[in-house]
Amino acid sequence: MTFPEIKIGQPRPPTWRERLSAYLMLVRLNRPIGIFLLMWPALWALWLAGNGHPPWQIVMIFVIGVVLMRSAGCAINDFADRKVDAHVTRTKERPLAKGTVTPQEAVIIFLALSLTAFVLVLQLNWQTVALSVVALLLTFIYPFMKRFTHVPQLFLGAAFGWAIPMAFMAVNESIPNLAWLLFIATLIWALIYDTQYAMVDREDDVQVGIKSTAILFGQWDRVVIALLQLLFLSLLLGIGLSAGRGAWFIGGLVLALGFAVYQQWLIHHREPNACFQAFLNNNYLGMTVFLGLVFDYALGG
Repeated sequence: MTFPEIKIGQPRPPTWRERLSAYLMLVRLNRPIGIFLLMWPALWALWLAGNGHPPWQIVMIFVIGVVLMRSAGCAINDFADRKVDAHVTRTKERPLAKGTVTPQEAVIIFLALSLTAFVLVLQLNWQTVALSVVALLLTFIYPFMKRFTHVPQLFLGAAFGWAIPMAFMAVNESIPNLAWLLFIATLIWALIYDTQYAMVDREDDVQVGIKSTAILFGQWDRVVIALLQLLFLSLLLGIGLSAGRGAWFIGGLVLALGFAVYQQWLIHHREPNACFQAFLNNNYLGMTVFLGLVFDYALGG
């Protein structure tokens, strides 16, 4: 007895809507938390550099640039992780892991977004343009560091914090020591929230060979995060006082301390979903620091 041959057709090519959706997921516009974590330090720096009144055209360039470079960073990050994301619970649905976006497309999107951001920064002084090249290099390097060091978060912090010296250079054509202290504070903040983020994937990362501070710190992770939180907030306090900030700014830091304590409560049992919520909560922490600056300059004299 024979059976008729069944011809299986080629898979239906994706529609333009499906491709657009995959590209938006690749650059994480559906998850803007990374934009906020990159945006807050840039805004802190702009308000400090502009003494509470930064030029609005420069502010808009930085805001748009942050969105572009964070999106570019996500594209190159997924390119770097394309062989491991399918084996990690949290990342297995990413477009490259599912095959809805090709590695070549991810690289093209990274280059296109980076070039657009570079064209944007050309409107600023040449010193800021030169600094933007460092920002591009840091954005490209960070995703690959997870294979070589247990502290890739330092590279993430440098990439996210490099907007600080750029902001001071764009506004004042100089980078004071206060700017570098703010850069160091942002590095520490990245160690905090990206360790919380890495705690979500710790078991999967061990299996696939990805390195992180969550693995490095081990059972001391919560203690190290707490110490880093205290150091981060202390640095911000010192920076604010050096810049002549007063009660409104300090009030913002008190609220930020409350968020830090809440994050410690969330990560207490190291439950992945709660650790992810602690990571997300850093958006509110960064926002309160910024609002403290805004109100202090506007109302504190």
